[in-house]
Amino acid sequence: MSSSYLLLLFFLLNSSTSSATITYNILHYGAKSGGKSDSSKAFLSAWGAACATTSPATIYVPQGRFLLKNVYFYGEHCRNRAITIRIDGVLAAPSDYNVLGNSGSWIKFERVTGVSIYGGTLDGQGTSLWACKHSGKKCPQGAKSLAFYNSNKIIISGLASINSQMFHIVMDGCHNVKLQGVRVSASGNSPNTDGIHLQSSSGVTVLNSHISTGDDCISIGPGNSNVWIEKIACGPGHGISIGSLGWAQQEPGVQNVTVKSVTFTGTENGVRIKTWARPSHGFVKGVLFQHLQMVNVQNPIIIDQNYCPGEKNCPHQASDIKISGVTYEDIHGTSATEVGVKLDCSKAYPCDRIRLEDVKLTYKNKPVEAICTNVGGKLLASADDNSCLL
Repeated sequence: MSSSYLLLLFFLLNSSTSSATITYNILHYGAKSGGKSDSSKAFLSAWGAACATTSPATIYVPQGRFLLKNVYFYGEHCRNRAITIRIDGVLAAPSDYNVLGNSGSWIKFERVTGVSIYGGTLDGQGTSLWACKHSGKKCPQGAKSLAFYNSNKIIISGLASINSQMFHIVMDGCHNVKLQGVRVSASGNSPNTDGIHLQSSSGVTVLNSHISTGDDCISIGPGNSNVWIEKIACGPGHGISIGSLGWAQQEPGVQNVTVKSVTFTGTENGVRIKTWARPSHGFVKGVLFQHLQMVNVQNPIIIDQNYCPGEKNCPHQASDIKISGVTYEDIHGTSATEVGVKLDCSKAYPCDRIRLEDVKLTYKNKPVEAICTNVGGKLLASADDNSCLL
């Protein structure tokens, strides 16, 4: 056997070994199923082991119910850029909401790159906290179930999140994110339980997901750009919202957002843009709402630039958020109220380049009414004879 052949064989064997995925089973790090024994340390130990290698790594969660308290996964010193978390079981938050209290996040990732989560269920066990909040008693704020901060190249696929104390899934300061096949479930009267919340992020795609909750199905906060949302079933909930915007005076804008092929069923809103009636230098531009089906939705199409719940913390000033270049195209279905289109824009900075095309909404088998204030734009091919855009 020649020396060159041996050298080639060694190279091939070495390459195969270095590229193989290493699996870290949380059971091997002390995790216990049953939902009573805290498995937080086992998860963090598995994360530490995966971070220590540069080879692709999988953290595996087998079938069973695993109790987790606050777990924070930091990537600042993580050598690995390809960590997969594959979940076949259920991760459960403590039933006593005071354990998470005002911690902000239950499962938190920060400064990670190349993390993927496949499958599994997150059970936030938030029902007792919701009851506390509804009672008017003094309660902790609660925790977001899953939050990524300042992270890149994130994939979440096939994950279910149920009964979160607050927001279910949060992306804040993240780039190149894909969420697909996500299932979110919480009571229609659960407070502040947004399904997916985006903040200061770019290159985010949300596909083929079903969201039932007590707040926005998807909320798009300040500083987001290049967001693509497609094939979503939303309801119950407050619809898909850009905002609220304009709470801070120095606030980044929102641009290049596409929302298409979404069905809204029994929601409070369909597609909404909302800005506080406060001074702010933000903006909204380049938004497309397309191929939407409304089923008994209270406010199918709404822009609210006088957002001020409870009439608190608003200085009775017009919103300074400039909204422009928003298109509503091929939106059909039924409204639960007589006014199906309400565009209430700022008197200081009126909305412009608003376009409605093939918008056909009915209330009790009649075309809905439309109300427009401080709006400039065009109406094309609509069955709504009462439209305010001409």
